[in-house]
Amino acid sequence: MSQKKIIHPVSHSFEKNIDFLHKELGVGKSFDVIQLDLDYAGRKMAMFLIDGFVKDDILHYLMKLLSRLEPEQLDPDPLEKLMKVHIPYVEIDRQNDLDVVMDLVLAGPTALVVEGMSEIIMIDARTYPVRGPQEPDLERVTRGARDGFVETIVFNTSLTRRRVRDKTLRMEYMQVGRRSKTDICISYIEDIADPEIVKRIKESVSNIDTDGLPMGEKTIEEFICGRHLNPYPLVRYTERPDTAAIHLYEGHVLIYVDGSPSVLITPTTFWHHLQHAEEYRQKPLVGAYLRLVRFIAVWIGIFILPLWYLFATNPRLLGSNMQFIGVDQGGTLPLFVQFLLIEIGIDILRMATIHTPTSLATALGLVSAILIGQVAVEVGLFINEVILYLALAALGTFATPSYELSLANRLLRLLLLVVTAAFGVIGFVVGFTLWMVLLIRTKSFHIPYLWPFIPFSYRAFRDVIFRAPMPLKNRRPTVLHTKDPDR
Repeated sequence: MSQKKIIHPVSHSFEKNIDFLHKELGVGKSFDVIQLDLDYAGRKMAMFLIDGFVKDDILHYLMKLLSRLEPEQLDPDPLEKLMKVHIPYVEIDRQNDLDVVMDLVLAGPTALVVEGMSEIIMIDARTYPVRGPQEPDLERVTRGARDGFVETIVFNTSLTRRRVRDKTLRMEYMQVGRRSKTDICISYIEDIADPEIVKRIKESVSNIDTDGLPMGEKTIEEFICGRHLNPYPLVRYTERPDTAAIHLYEGHVLIYVDGSPSVLITPTTFWHHLQHAEEYRQKPLVGAYLRLVRFIAVWIGIFILPLWYLFATNPRLLGSNMQFIGVDQGGTLPLFVQFLLIEIGIDILRMATIHTPTSLATALGLVSAILIGQVAVEVGLFINEVILYLALAALGTFATPSYELSLANRLLRLLLLVVTAAFGVIGFVVGFTLWMVLLIRTKSFHIPYLWPFIPFSYRAFRDVIFRAPMPLKNRRPTVLHTKDPDR
């Protein structure tokens, strides 16, 4: 790979370096960009930093040490003397490119410009405002760790390293965005992960050409995955460090994005989005039961509405002993319109709940239950069966561990309902077939989305359906082509 051409090299002239950084960083125009003009050891010096990104106590300590220096203590090589003797700090580096210096200062490190030096010293004494590593709301467990990822990339990588103390764990740093210069970390275990998958993911990230990442990891996903018309997620999000560690051990590659509390797991299959940490926090038999119940709930969430509508409008499809599934008396509106209205109503309620303060969420739920449930039935807008089956479908949606998969399944349910209402049995069969074709043709970084069901692998599919005891899970997923297949 060719080296980046230096357009603005550090000059031997102290004044030229200061003038360039002063102008390009907007000193005096932005209140939080600070330039400290100093005079230590008989030399002019200057510090450029962003207020709020630096640890004041560390800089005060370093400035105190520099103020005690005599001119002869920096001779004959001031750069080597400062870096190896007089600045006792771990994260220190040198730069000869003013553009890189400017980008680093905007990211948090402090630039120390010294008269008579053709390189600039970078002191990474930065700190970011950060919240505590609390348990994620979407991935709660009854037992287990309560820490979760935060919005600072260094904290997130350290939470992962705490659980993966493998000498070949790699945390490769990248920057994405011409203007945002967002910090990205590609993480994998070198002795396990397939080099081709790692290379493919790194190339996908490095090829991102945009000015910024306004939505963090979600923007990264859309660039590296494509397939914008496919609603199904090709990567998995997690806010749990233990979940991230498990996937590293399996051979997956993780993508950390600074400013985002979620980590991207790549590549993933359809079944990865149906797994939850709670299954592995219980005894194997209990975990297997929980997984079976979750699978049933997910399938109910997808198919119960279209199937019930099909049977309710075509009673001849039911046997004599199954006639209770149908409708005794219709409502004021056609069944399809009722389902459509209540589906949209549920989504409106979900969005309203997101935008409602926690203290008012309970009141919103009570109002919605009264209006949608009791009043709507009494005035004849909906019938009881519609409320019942929609509630079952909603429970199946909420039982889906992956929020992204639940949204995709909800959209599928709505489409199946539309084609079933329009074309009856043929519409349902064709819709189901097209859905299966979509999943079969979908790949996540060349990994079949329905593996190990299609293509079929007995051992792997058994582990998907049943939560096997950990001592028996002694093989990594073969589809990932890991270097070390044995656990």
